Parts: sequence; C-alpha cells; structure tokens
Amino acid sequence: MGALAANGVGAANGGQHAAVSAAARDPTSQIEKSDDHDPSDDDNGEEEAALGNENKNNEAGKKKKKRKPKKRKSPTTSGVKAQSSPPRVPIASLFAGGQYPIGEEVEYHNDNAFRTTSEEKRHLDRMNNEFLTDYRHGAEVHRQVRQWAQKNIKPGQTLTEIAEGIEDGVRALTEHQGLEEGDNIKGGMGFPTGLSLNHCAAHYTPNAGNKVVLQKNDVMKVDFGVHLNGRIVDSAFTMTFDPIYDNLLAAVKDATNAGVREAGIDVRMSDIGAAIQEAMESYEVEIGGKALPVKCIRNLNGHDIIQYSIHGSKSVPIVKGKDQTKMEEGETFAIETFGSTGNGYVRDDMETSHYAKKADAPNVPLRVSSARSLLNSISKNFGTLPFCRRYLDRLGHEKYLLGLNNLVSSGIVEAYPPLCDVKGSFTAQFEHTILLRPTVKEVISRGDDY
Repeated sequence: MGALAANGVGAANGGQHAAVSAAARDPTSQIEKSDDHDPSDDDNGEEEAALGNENKNNEAGKKKKKRKPKKRKSPTTSGVKAQSSPPRVPIASLFAGGQYPIGEEVEYHNDNAFRTTSEEKRHLDRMNNEFLTDYRHGAEVHRQVRQWAQKNIKPGQTLTEIAEGIEDGVRALTEHQGLEEGDNIKGGMGFPTGLSLNHCAAHYTPNAGNKVVLQKNDVMKVDFGVHLNGRIVDSAFTMTFDPIYDNLLAAVKDATNAGVREAGIDVRMSDIGAAIQEAMESYEVEIGGKALPVKCIRNLNGHDIIQYSIHGSKSVPIVKGKDQTKMEEGETFAIETFGSTGNGYVRDDMETSHYAKKADAPNVPLRVSSARSLLNSISKNFGTLPFCRRYLDRLGHEKYLLGLNNLVSSGIVEAYPPLCDVKGSFTAQFEHTILLRPTVKEVISRGDDY
C-alpha cells in the first residue's frame, strides 16, 4: 500500500499530561520542618551557624534525591476518535483540518517523466486542492465502509440488508443523509450499491420487497460510489465464501491492477485493453471438476468520470482493440474489469433498478402528471447522479412506476438494467478510480484490501 494509513483511522487531538511531578513541587516547607536543625545551636557564632546551614542544606538535598517522585498519569485519550462498527463516525471528525489520506501515487515514465519535477506541473497540481480534498475524503469513506462490509457480510443475510448497511455507512460518514431536498447532491451515495450475483455482472440492486438471500456458494460483486460535491469515487470488489472461486477473483484483481499500471497521460485505450486481457486470460479456474478459462467480458468497459456524471464520454476497453483515443492530463477514470467463466458477453436481463437523469435530457412535454412531479424530485435530489427505486421509496414517493417509465420512454431518464452472462456461469469484478494529476497518477481508491 502506498501512502495510506493501514487501518484508515485518523487521529483527532490527543490528551495532555494532567499530573505535576513531585520534582516540580517546592520542597522548602518540608526541609524547614526537618529534625536536622537544633535550637540549642542558636548561641553559636556566625561561622558555626553558616557551617550548620551548609550541612543542613546538604542533608536536605540528599533527602530530596531519595524521595520517590509520584508516577505521572498516562496522557488522556478521550479526545482521540476511532471508527465505530457499523461505521457511523463522520470522516471529517477523524482527520483534523481536512487532511485526508493520499491515494497510491505513481510517477509517470518515459516522455512524461519530467512531470514529477516540473515546477509548472507542481503549480497546476496545487491549484487542484479542493478537487483533491473532495476525492480523498470520498475515498476514505469508501475504504472504511467497504472494510466494514468485508468483515460483516455473511451468507444468510438478505441483499436488501447488505445494501442498506453499506448505504447507511456512506451517508453517516459523509454527513449527508439525503433526506432533505438537495442534500444528496452535496454528498453521499455516488450511485446505488450494486450486489450482482453469479452470472449477473453489474447493475443489480434489490428493489422494494426483494427477498433474495446471500448463499455460501454465491459470487457477489459489491460496487458502490461515494461522492462529495459531485466528485465520484467508483470502486468495486467481489466477495465469495468458497475457495473454489479464488482463481477467478485473482484473475480479475490482477487484470484490474494491470489496467491501473498501464493507464496514464497520453496512453492509448487499445494498449490498456491489451494489458488487461493478457493478465485476465492467463488464468483458469476449476469448478465442478472442470477447468474453465477466465474470459474478459468484452462488452463491458471502464470509463472516465466527470463531475456529477459517473459515465463521461471515454471508454476504457478490457480487451485488445483499435481504439487510439488517449487519456489526458486532469482526467479521472474508473478502471474496472470483469471476468467470466461463461461466454464473456453480457445482455440486459431481470428487473431494472438503476436509473439516472440524462445530462442532455430533452425538454419535451410530459402528459403524465406523476412524471412531471417525479422529474422535479429527481432533479432536486439527484441531479444527474444515478439513483434506484429504493431511493425514491426512501423519499416517500409512492406509485411512481408509471411516471418513471414515462420519463424513460421520453428520453429524459436512462434505465440501466442488470447485465448478465449465460446462466450457470460465474462473474467477478474489481475496480479502482484513478486521477491523472499533472505530476503523478493517483490511485485514489487504493486500500490495504485491494
């Protein structure tokens, strides 16, 4: 791990020493009451008096050295905060002055090696302070919530319970519950918690009434976003409870790290895709006595992220191709890879849960009154951030499906149905967000877990 703290827990102000040592106390009164001074010596001359005083002082000094000092009290730690379980302590209160952990910083090489020491690039980097603070804040929220989730998610829990546990943590740690109008646009969930099982690779979160229970033999992709001021940290991992899937997870994690290593300023998308595919498809996994190759899901990609929009205009392929588009300075990317034991190709399937208002939504007349009121709520509470049906339920909306479908058919809201490979196959995902800063590449979501 780079410059991140291993446990992700920051320190507030420490305590102060409250005790005063015995050596700091004035011993004069104790000495004056000692038995070393005899009143019968008062009639002696000045010389004897002086000599007696000197002896008295020497004796007092010896006694002072022999006196055992009181033990100092340990510094109080009442001012130091640590994260709770479940996570509820706001990240801002754990890091004084908004100094959040820096992600993994990777220097540029070859033609871009000059960026590390360029004063001009350093100046540009310093101008991005607010941008970096928001991203590092969100990344630390993501790390602490996901590490709690990894320890506490167990077979037997419902997907709804798991999703709400993650989302409650994100909202508490960002201090944005999202219930007041416009609050979720300031911070909180960057997009709904994806909990896609087995052959389903992405875009699945439970709708109201979902009774699905996590099983021991499931492969679950956990994909959630955290944002502050629209700066979205997009990161995902896969959870299993049976070691037979270890090689599948290793393949996808290796492929994601290969993509992160290859990515950088002026790097072509085709080169990143080739590096990812080479790493992914060097693995195979044995399931049910059969050796199965791990395939890249060729029609799923990484993507750039822009403020308040999880998908920008650039895609990062996970297979080799001919895309000569380059990454550029100042851009933010989600490097995500998906591996499958199936066909390596996904299609829309199952009930839709994810939606987002289009940034370039057309201004068209809406004949369904519920659609007009729902659009107003979506605009004020989510803007162009993705949301799910549970989020509408949480805001108190009822009987909104007709209006929601009208917004989708009118081209104002985009629906994102679950993406699934062939049934019986298993898919896995790992993902990181990277910032192409002027001086270094920062893997903002890197943690000691992945």
